[in-house]
Amino acid sequence: MKKKINIITLGCSKNLVDSEVLMGQLKANNVSVTHQSDENANIIIINTCGFIEDAKQESIDTIFQFVEAKKNGIIEKVFVMGCLSERYKSTLKNEIPEVDGFFGVNELPEIIDAIGAKYNKGQIENRIITTPSHYAYLKISEGCDRKCSFCAIPLIRGKHISKPIEVIVSEAKSLVSKGVKELILIAQDLTYYGVDIYKKQKLAQLIIELEKIQGVEWIRLHYTYPASFPDDVLDVISKSTKVCNYIDIPLQHISDNILKSMKRGITADGTRKLIDKIRRKIPKIAIRTTMMVGYPRETDKDFSELIDFIQKYKFERLGVFTYSAEEDTFADILNDDVPKLLKKQRADKIMEIQEKISFELNNQKVGKIFKVLIDREEGNYYIGRTEFDSPEVDNEVLVKKDDFEIIPGNFYFVKIIKADYFDLYGQIENRK
Repeated sequence: MKKKINIITLGCSKNLVDSEVLMGQLKANNVSVTHQSDENANIIIINTCGFIEDAKQESIDTIFQFVEAKKNGIIEKVFVMGCLSERYKSTLKNEIPEVDGFFGVNELPEIIDAIGAKYNKGQIENRIITTPSHYAYLKISEGCDRKCSFCAIPLIRGKHISKPIEVIVSEAKSLVSKGVKELILIAQDLTYYGVDIYKKQKLAQLIIELEKIQGVEWIRLHYTYPASFPDDVLDVISKSTKVCNYIDIPLQHISDNILKSMKRGITADGTRKLIDKIRRKIPKIAIRTTMMVGYPRETDKDFSELIDFIQKYKFERLGVFTYSAEEDTFADILNDDVPKLLKKQRADKIMEIQEKISFELNNQKVGKIFKVLIDREEGNYYIGRTEFDSPEVDNEVLVKKDDFEIIPGNFYFVKIIKADYFDLYGQIENRK
């Protein structure tokens, strides 16, 4: 029977890029491949996440779902790749022998070989975009050299390895040739880019080179690290007409006790000064951050300090997750002493506060006009985003359908007429 493969991607956008590269390799071998499709396939490849407890459980549940389908004769083979497979390969082999092969994060040639195809090194142009064709994620490095106590990513992905600037620019040009207008730069640690191969942080220089590419309209920065944040990146953002006034910078906490135990390399005072500097240099910036609650020994006082920080700084975008112990990390030796219920209550409290902050900030946009990139149609609306919003995780702009033709993938100027907690409603301006 002719191979027909369906790839299931779990976890973050970095995993998605890995799946897209794999799809390109398979297509170059004339193998029929789909991504998270409902169409019938005889081979399933599951690209797993192994970051936190909930993500690992989702990956395991998905594996069992397709193993059951294999037992019932619905599919022929199941392969597993990605972070969970990298970290727990031997255990998974013993526990789920029905899987036809487990592959780690750096074993792309091996999984292609197992399928009966040929690996072709360096075929950047063959990557298949699974996002809407007007935006794509651009991975600039792999791995992480940070020592955050709670994080297993360095154990899974290894040490930080930067791609050379010319390789990234070449990939970006390939993406733009396919219609991509927004490049979303991703890595385990964006701000560390270049240290390994250029002996200094080179993110700013990389951005400058990407700006030169004709057809790129937005460049967005994801996953920057607060410690040793490069000032020249802020200068580039403030002067650029292409780099979005948006930065994703996971802060995790503000209590000095917690930050020290987390091995974040920055103090509460340093964190506040950094955020103040970012907003001073780029007054229109939208900051996305992530907080962690329930870390070992997090006291009521620590949590209250975090609440006060969030209420004072009013981050435009904020997410929160609860601590879960990860084997072999520095924090694993600590007693996970915050009860699950209390962790959830603290997370809920933060999101309740953030909902009010988001509503307040959204209402300040009513009556103003923004450049909006339309992503898709949905029901009676066209759904788009401002430069202050990343796909999937941030606010959206809803434009009601009428007689004016709107084409997804294009930019429009939109006047905001109404605000919700996490969405904006608008109408197209300058229709002539």
